[in-house]
Amino acid sequence: MEIASEVYQGQFGEFTITKADRLSVMIYRSALAIAALCFSLGAMLVLLQPSNPDILNWLTWLYVGFSIGLGVALWTIHIYLELLHRVLQIFWAIGAIASVGVALYFPEPLAITVYEYPIALIGVGFSFAALTGIFFKETFCFNRFETKFLVPLVPVLILGHLVDFLAVAIEQGFLAAWAVLFMIFAIRKATQEIPSDIGDKSVFAYLKAQKQQAV
Repeated sequence: MEIASEVYQGQFGEFTITKADRLSVMIYRSALAIAALCFSLGAMLVLLQPSNPDILNWLTWLYVGFSIGLGVALWTIHIYLELLHRVLQIFWAIGAIASVGVALYFPEPLAITVYEYPIALIGVGFSFAALTGIFFKETFCFNRFETKFLVPLVPVLILGHLVDFLAVAIEQGFLAAWAVLFMIFAIRKATQEIPSDIGDKSVFAYLKAQKQQAV
């Protein structure tokens, strides 16, 4: 049986939540779950079997899954500010393209290249900047405790490795915390009511009308 569109009162008038709206949220959450699972599995392999060369190719494929999941999430996420939405999508694209370039240019597996040549994070790191943008949005909109830690943790770890000011043990601790908190975030998103992730559609309509008037 098809779910009827629901009518809500927004800041700038009534709006409806349709089946397509619900589908976009389910895709967003599923994509986040895939990204979180791939990242967390990769982190677990690195932390538990750091000297096992057999995991290197697995890490590359897990990163591919993470990147695709992140890209789909950024395509379906609901963000009021269109400019911010586009910036996060551009960041993801730069990171994805840079990752492909690094993987093709260096003979070593991607994980080894990024670890041994931190300069590669200047490009690849844009993907993690996009992910941090999602964490920031979720913190701002839903006051999530796990994203409050992830917003500073991710850039500190990436920048710390880039400029080599974090000890290996600290990097490992941060990576483990990132993996655990990311999974908690993805699991909690699955139990959140769908309309809250859609937001106030009257705000989207108002901002769109304002943009058209400005043109």
